This record gives sequence, structure tokens and C-alpha cells, in this order.
Amino acid sequence: MTTKRRFRWFQALSILLLIAVIGLVVTGWWLLAGSRAQLDGRQRVNGPQHAVTITRDALGTATITGQSRDDVTYALGYVHAQERFFPMDLMRRVSAGELSELVGPAALDTDIKHRLHRLRAVAEAAYAALAPDQKRALDLYRDGVNAGLSNLREKPWEYLLLKAKPRPWRSEDTMLVVAAMYLDLNDDGRNERELHIAQMRAVLPESLVNFLISPDPNWEAPLKDGISPSPVIPAAGVFDLRHVGTQAESTKVAATSISSVDRTYPGSNSFAVAGSISRTGSAILANDMHLSLRVPDIWFRARLRYPDASAPKGERDVVGVTLPGTPALVAGSNGQIAWGFTNSYGDWMDWVRIQRDPKNANHYKVPDGWAAIEPHDEIIGIKGAAPHTLHVEDTRWGPMLAKDTDGTPLALAWIGDQPHAYNIALMQLEHTGSVSAALDLAPTFGMPPQNFLVADSAGHIGWTIAGNSIPMRTGFDPQLPADWSQPNTGWTGWAAASQYPRVVDPADGRLWTANNRTVGSDELALLGEGGHDVGARAQQIRDDLRARADFGPGNLLDIQLDDHALFLSRWQQLLQTTLANAQDPALNQLRQLTAAWRNQAAPDSVDYRLVHAFRDEVHKLVLAPFAAQMQQRFPDFDWPRPGSQEAAVWMLIQQQPAHLLDPAYHDWHALLLQAARNVADTLGKQPGALAARTWGEENRAGVRHPLSRALPGFIGHWLDMPDEPLPGDHNMPRVAAPGFGASERLDVSPGHEDEGILEMPGGQSDNPLSPFYGAGHEDWVHGRPTRLMPGEDRHTLVLEPSPQ
Repeated sequence: MTTKRRFRWFQALSILLLIAVIGLVVTGWWLLAGSRAQLDGRQRVNGPQHAVTITRDALGTATITGQSRDDVTYALGYVHAQERFFPMDLMRRVSAGELSELVGPAALDTDIKHRLHRLRAVAEAAYAALAPDQKRALDLYRDGVNAGLSNLREKPWEYLLLKAKPRPWRSEDTMLVVAAMYLDLNDDGRNERELHIAQMRAVLPESLVNFLISPDPNWEAPLKDGISPSPVIPAAGVFDLRHVGTQAESTKVAATSISSVDRTYPGSNSFAVAGSISRTGSAILANDMHLSLRVPDIWFRARLRYPDASAPKGERDVVGVTLPGTPALVAGSNGQIAWGFTNSYGDWMDWVRIQRDPKNANHYKVPDGWAAIEPHDEIIGIKGAAPHTLHVEDTRWGPMLAKDTDGTPLALAWIGDQPHAYNIALMQLEHTGSVSAALDLAPTFGMPPQNFLVADSAGHIGWTIAGNSIPMRTGFDPQLPADWSQPNTGWTGWAAASQYPRVVDPADGRLWTANNRTVGSDELALLGEGGHDVGARAQQIRDDLRARADFGPGNLLDIQLDDHALFLSRWQQLLQTTLANAQDPALNQLRQLTAAWRNQAAPDSVDYRLVHAFRDEVHKLVLAPFAAQMQQRFPDFDWPRPGSQEAAVWMLIQQQPAHLLDPAYHDWHALLLQAARNVADTLGKQPGALAARTWGEENRAGVRHPLSRALPGFIGHWLDMPDEPLPGDHNMPRVAAPGFGASERLDVSPGHEDEGILEMPGGQSDNPLSPFYGAGHEDWVHGRPTRLMPGEDRHTLVLEPSPQ
């Protein structure tokens, strides 16, 4: 073949390859574009009684205007499906334990954990028991979802990638979305915290365990009933590390196995100021719910408008965030009240010791004799593999999920397994006109129990617990597994509305919750201790509120964005004292870099990063010998969470009892020096050494699409939000960690919504070609106020009823 002919052949092949590549790109674009939501025009649908108008602004905020809430409910389902069907599908599959059917064996472990609760059966029973009006709302929403899905030219792009077909929405699937929130907010339905406390009590003296897990009165900021007593260090006669025989090697292993003391867990901030100290005369509410972050965000911005005789002007106009998969406005304002939530961290789970019949292992002891264990074979479908059969053993109290420290089987009593704990009564808030009326409704909501804050246009503010399932306990310690086969032992019913704690219009006009303990005494005994936050975040919010005497929504946003490091200030001082006479050059550099304390978790802060790491190391070294004791008997032991050992660790390093010091150190100063040395060695070996270790290097956004990790890097990067450094940390109002943080920031005064603020990461739509993909994310990153109320209409879609 001549050179000329070879060139022509190569040229022809190149052209063919180019055409093929262009063809693939065009086909990919065509398919991706085909799954975008329809934004303009008119669409005939079966469902609404009258035409419904859906407008969108530049952020993609959907304003849905109809002649009834029924029509708006249908249209909201339609919009959710067109913009968010895949995330909705993931939520119902995660809670039902059906994710492997879609993504394959990688999800099997998660499916097994969740299928043990048989939450699809719970959801079906919950739906069947709903009042007729709630069933009707879910059926209308279902019809809207399925119409929105079918009216896409192409199925959502994620299903093209997964080579799967989307499954139609069912009415009970909304209950599964609520179940997903139960799992997220209630330790994934595992109750590991109480298992680990039981392990501690099986190995260590009771007074030592009480000390190690005691709350820290220095940081508490309850709404009522005062702070906890100071922890008491057990005497050497109770427990002495110098004589327990723990090997140094096992203590080292324990230290490395203790994960960071500030682990992410679902939480939130919510606070309010009364009309007497607001510029509008109406009360003002702030709410930022801390959850795992993703693309798109868990919430969907919406404004719903429809006739309502109970509204001041005959039209209901509500605005805020909805949860795709449900027809409710979760947090927002209706012009008369504004509301928001934070996770309560009450005790909503208990372990029950199951005594099997020695003569028949299929029976177990109950107060009136023996009952039969209910067996269930759950078939978990797995894409690309044979199905997995999971054998579930159920009792009247819940499924058997674990074993006690002596090997006795344990069943988990959890409110998330109770069908009555699910409903959509939350929707009634749209029609509620005052704080008192909203607080009266809160005990009827079928949802995970939450701190519920309300502010109204008359200037009132109030707090209570929302959720209809607070168990009444009799005859046992709820922090430990108990035998409920004894008479008058266990859950004996549910708290009446009159028993729910509440605070209304406090004298100083300020309320706050941040996953901290809110009450004490008998009310705390009713709610229980499920791992409250240490309280530093709540205390800082409280003090920020008390630092002003007049407020607008922007002032509440400033508090939400407060990244001052008050919690770590004493640790910075401790580090400086520890290194005062250090001769080691690395330790001397560590001292110099942390001497000028900026008191801020800013992205460029080196001092914050190093002090944060020092506290982490001190916690690990102080706790390691106790962890080693537990791990010798229970290799799976971990420190009970969520919560903190801050009180015990700080008291130990202040009082320095020799009998509770790891014998590897001759005194407490040596332990502190070793913690500092660990920081210098670990971080100093990285490029640029200690001086280059900024907080932003570690604390990045990490807001990713669920499928981006499974795609080539350049495509995954295109799907994810920019991985920017973020200010903030756990123990301050501005909570931020990679892939975790404020899923929204809401600030609103009811009746003055035009001044309101709503920031959201990740955007409105899950389609990368949508103009709303990632919309608003940069404002969230930089804390720039984003309007709550929709801006100018950019798109208008009308849903018209099909002729009958």
C-alpha cells in the first residue's frame, strides 16, 4: 500500500471514528435532554379538577397555583417526579431494603440491615390505617407522580445508566420516604449506642461508666430545668488502671480504633425571636437542618397557593421546602406561622431480652406465658445475581437483631416499626394560624419525634416535641436491655398530648434548639436520653441571640453562619500550656502556629486545624485504656454515639488522677505531650508541613451525586458540586463537614415572607442539563442571602384536566 493510499485509509478511519463519537455524544445528549422536566406549555392530565399553573423562577422554585389543595397536591407530585424521581426512588428503596434490585450486590449489606425491619409491610399497614382525607392526598400525589414520570420523553437518565426501568409510585411509598427519615434520624434502626453502653456496664464499674458518658454541664443550654450536675471521678478503690493488667499493645490498638470524637450525625439548628424584639413586630424563625448532602439537595423549594377560607384573605399561600416523595411542606411559612425542626435525640428504641422456651425454640416468654416467634423469609432481589433470602424472626416487641452481653437474643422495640407512627398530619400546619394551635397539633404528627419550633405573625414563639409516638415506660432501665416478659415491664402505651413538654413565649423572647438536651427532671425521663449533643452549639446560639435586642431575618442568618471556635478555645490554651517548655523543633513549631488564636473555623485557618487535631488525639489517648478493656471482651466495641465524652476527658486532664491515667505515661503531662507529638508527626509529614495544614484542606464541601463515584472521573466531576473549602465545624452554629451540613438555611418572619431567606446546596433538579442543576449552591457555600420568595417567573406550565 502506497503512502498516499495509507493516508487516505487513515483519514477515512478518522472521519468514521469522529462521526461515531459525535453520534454517541448527540445520542447521549438527546437521551439526557429527554429526561428534563417540561417547564413551559400546556399538558393534559387525568387527576386535577381544574387547571393548575406551575411557574418557575431562576432558581427553579416551583410556584403551584390551583383551585384546591387536592389539585395542588397532584401537581406537586407531578413536579417532584419530573425533577426528582430517581432520588425519591432511592429513598423508598433504602428504607424497604430494595436497593440491590437497582444497583446490584454493593447495596446488599444495607438492604439486609433495613429489611430486618420489614418497613414495606409497616408502610402498607400505615397507609391502610390512615384517615380517608390523608389516603386521598396520598392517592392524588401518587397519580401526579406517575403522570409526571410518564410524561417525560425519556425515563430519568439514571435509569439509562443503570439499565433499569423505573417502578411506578404507590401511595404507601410516601410512608417509606417517612421511614427513610426514621432510619436517618434514629441510628439507622440499630440502637448501637445502647448496645455499647451495655458492653461498658458488663466490663467496667457502674460509677466509672456513668462518669465516662456523663453530660458536660459547662456546655449545656436547656430551655428549662437547669444544667446537669458535674461528673464525679471514681476513686482508685473503684477502678485503677495501674492494676488492671491491660497490655500496652492492646491500648495502642484501641487508640487507633477510636474514630474521630466529632463524627457526623443528623442534627439541626432552630431558633426564634419574639415579635417584641423583631423589627417587623412578627416573630422570626430560623432553621437549618443538618443532614448528609447530595446532588440534588434532599429538599425541594416550593410555593403553594390555593383557596382557603381559614386564610386571612381567603387564599392560602405557603412557601418553604418540600420533601420529594411526600406532599407536605416540611419547613416554611404560611403567612401566619413559620415552623422548623431539629432532631430531638430522645430515646425511641429499647432492647428486649428474649427468653426462648427450652422445650421449643420457636416460642419465647411473655407476661402471660409463651408466644410463638413469627418467622419471615424476606427475598432480596439483586441485580446481576441470585436473590438473597433473609430469615427474620419477629416478636411482639420487634425483630430480633442482636445479642446481649451474655448471649441472650435481643429484640428491638422501635417506634419506626409501629404503623401508627406514620401519617401526613404535618400538612395541617398549612392551615394553622397561631403558635398555640400549631403546638396542639404537634403530638398528632406521624414522623420521627423532633424539636418543633413555631413563630407567628402576632409575635408569639413556642417549642414542643412533634411526633405521635413517645413511649410510656414501666419497670426497667431504658439505657440497658431488659426482660419484658415480667409483668408491668416495658412500653405500656403512648404519651398523651397533655404530657408533651412545651415552652411558650419565654420572658426574654428567645428560643433555641440544636440537638441538645432541652428539658430536665420528669420531662427528660419521658423523652429519654438518645445521645444529645454536648450543647456547645446550642449555647453559642443562645448567647448570640442574647447579644442583640432587635432582629431581622438577616441577623438570624448571621447566627446560622457563626463559625467562631468558642468550644475549642480552652483546648488552644491547654495546647499552649503543654508546649510552653517544649524543646523539640516540631513541637515548638506547633506551639508557634497555634499561639495566635483566631477563634474561627475559617478555611485558611491553620491554628484551628491543629488545635482540632490536638483535641482529637487527647480524647483518643485518654479513652484508649478503657476501650482496650472493653475490646478484650467485645471486639466490636465503639464509644456510644451520638454524644460526647468531653466532660470526662476534660475533667481527667484537669484533675489528673493517677489511677485513671494510661500506665504507659508517667504523668498526665506526658500524655498531653504525646498527643501534641502525634499531631506534629502526622500532619507535619504531609506536603508543606504543619504551616500548610489549613482547615479548608480537610473541611471541604464533598457534595456529590449518588452515581458520580461509579462513573469516569471527568463525568463524575461534572455531576458533583465544586469541592470547595468550607468554614464551620460540629460544635458551632455553622455545622460543616465533607458531604454533611446545613441542607437548608431558612429565616422567615410570618407575614413578611418577602424579607425571608432560603439557602440550599445542590440545586433543585437532578438533571445536569436543567437550568436548575446546582442553582443557588454558590450562595449556600458563601452564605449569601437567597430570597425565600420566588423571583420573576421564567417558565410557565399549565396542567389541564383531560376531558372526562
